Amino acid sequence: MLTTTRVSDNRVDLVLDGPLDGPAMAAVLDDLLDKTDGMAHGQALYTITDFQWPTGGALLVELAYMPRLFALIHRIDRCAVLCDTDWIKRAAEIEGAMIPGITIKTFALNEAEAAEMWLTA
Repeated sequence: MLTTTRVSDNRVDLVLDGPLDGPAMAAVLDDLLDKTDGMAHGQALYTITDFQWPTGGALLVELAYMPRLFALIHRIDRCAVLCDTDWIKRAAEIEGAMIPGITIKTFALNEAEAAEMWLTA
């Protein structure tokens, strides 16, 4: 399950904890787009505690949302990813290097305070 919370005018928190199917992916992407609407120079704190591969249906939904998700790139400047899985952290860093306008930095789950400080620096 992926949940989103808008914690301030320029900050959204995401928590991934478990599997995502098509309907859940659609719901969370709608929620994320809604909660970041009007955001500029935003920040995201993405906590991944239990990664499970999304279903095929979830991946198809994400592909269908791609045009709207590209708008999200212009709303968020910094994203801190909290995760203890090395390959996910590496993938997030590569994604940050490939997407212009957003800086992604990864932290271990026990480094939440450092991630918060980095987001607000």
